[in-house]
This record gives sequence, C-alpha cells and structure tokens, in this order.
Amino acid sequence: MQNWTEINQKLKDAITYIKKTVAFEPEIGIILGTGLGSLVDGMELVGKIEYDDIPHFPTSTVESHHGRLLFGHLRGKPVVCMQGRFHYYEGYSFRQIAFPVRVMKQLGVRSLIVSNAAGGLNPKYKEGDIMMITDHINFLPGNPLIGDNDDNWGPRFTDCHEVYNREYIQTARAVALEQKLRLQEGIYIAVTGPNLETAAEYRMFRTLGGDAVGMSTIPEVMAAHHQGNKILAFSIITDMGLPDNMHPCSIESVLKVAAEAEPKLRALIAACVERM
Repeated sequence: MQNWTEINQKLKDAITYIKKTVAFEPEIGIILGTGLGSLVDGMELVGKIEYDDIPHFPTSTVESHHGRLLFGHLRGKPVVCMQGRFHYYEGYSFRQIAFPVRVMKQLGVRSLIVSNAAGGLNPKYKEGDIMMITDHINFLPGNPLIGDNDDNWGPRFTDCHEVYNREYIQTARAVALEQKLRLQEGIYIAVTGPNLETAAEYRMFRTLGGDAVGMSTIPEVMAAHHQGNKILAFSIITDMGLPDNMHPCSIESVLKVAAEAEPKLRALIAACVERM
C-alpha cells in the first residue's frame, strides 16, 4: 500500500506536469461514469490531457471510458472533468482510484460532482431514471482512507454525517422542478463487480435499504469528503435488479439507456454548476 510520503511525491509530479500543460485553475470537479462521456459537450474547452501523459495517473481499461482530463468553463464556472474513471475490479487499489480526486484538490477544486450508471433496486424506479444520491452503503472491501493518514489532507477519523452536501441537494431539487425532470433520490450501494448481481444479492441489498447498486463512486467520494470537498452525486438507472422479475442485461443495453438519459443529466448538472 502506498503511504502518504509516496502519494504526496506522486501528486507533486502530476500537478507539476498538469500546470505546465494547462494554465487553468478549476473550482468544480466532475467525474463521468459509464456511458456518460458526452456530458462535456456543453463545456467551453481550454485544454485537455490524456491520462497516459500524466505522471503516476491510472489508466482506464474500460472500453466506454475515454481516459482524459478536460479543462474549461461550464455555465461560466471553471471546471475540470474526468472523462473516464477507475474501478476496483480493474485491479487498482483504493488509493489509486482516489488519486485523481487528490489531484483535483491540489488544482483548486472545492466541489465535486460524481455520476455513474447503476442498477435500480427500488421498484418505484424505471430504466432511464436519474437518482440523486443522498447517502451510500459501502460493500467494497475497503476505502482510500485505510492506511496512514496525513492530517494536512483530512482527519484520521472522518465524520460521515453529511457526505452529500445538503445545500447542493436542495439546489438539484429546485433545478429538477424547474426542468420538469423526474428526479429520484436514494441510497447507493457500491460492490466490487465486474459481474452484475444475483437475484439473491439484489434482494439483500434492497432489504438493507439500497435504492441503486453500482461498482464505483464511493472511493472517490470518501477521498473528496476527507479533504473537505462539497459533493453532489447522481446515478442513471440503466437496468432494474428486481429479484422476482429478472432478465438478462448486457453492457450494450446499459450504454444504450445511459445515452438516452444523458441529455437530462447533462442539463441538470449544468444548471447545478451554474448555481454553485
């Protein structure tokens, strides 16, 4: 496991390269999930960097994740966007998964918006719905805060009273109402993947209080919360995991539903960014 001495040195190398390549100070970070890469279409780009070019940066191995940092303005606000993220099932450690979030903080990011594609557990949901994450349950075998702690980044024992910022949640509710968008709210559960869940697992997760299940987000969110970022997060419900009404699901169908729902999420996020 990387210790903080190693992490801080790698962060210094990455930040030095990024600042030499793109002279820009973002205030808001955005992480795009599976099938959601075109959410950046509304950005006024000022620069982009491939993950492969950034020292010590992980490389996305998932086909639907592009793998680059985009810098620019969205509704007049300076943002940096991760077009492609990293997952535990790809073989990365939780500290590697969180590394880009630490980079964002060093670049000046104060707020983080996270999106993902997820399976629906709540029978009131349907494919294509957008769910705002109000809390989460971590079923991953760890998180990026395990190991030594650097108090300059955040406390050893991070309080999780309000991981998802209440003010931002209220903003998203108001925006959804104005846009006449059906915005669900619920609890996100993260699991390792890469396989989808069994009917018995879907039933268990629903019993535990989950509304959606996916394979990402919580590691990045925990790192961001630890370092004091304000967080807003959304899931696109790309398939339904109803144990008594199971049907086959493929990555092709997940991407199709994500693409169809993406314009709604793009409009929602853009309006939220404008008010941050």
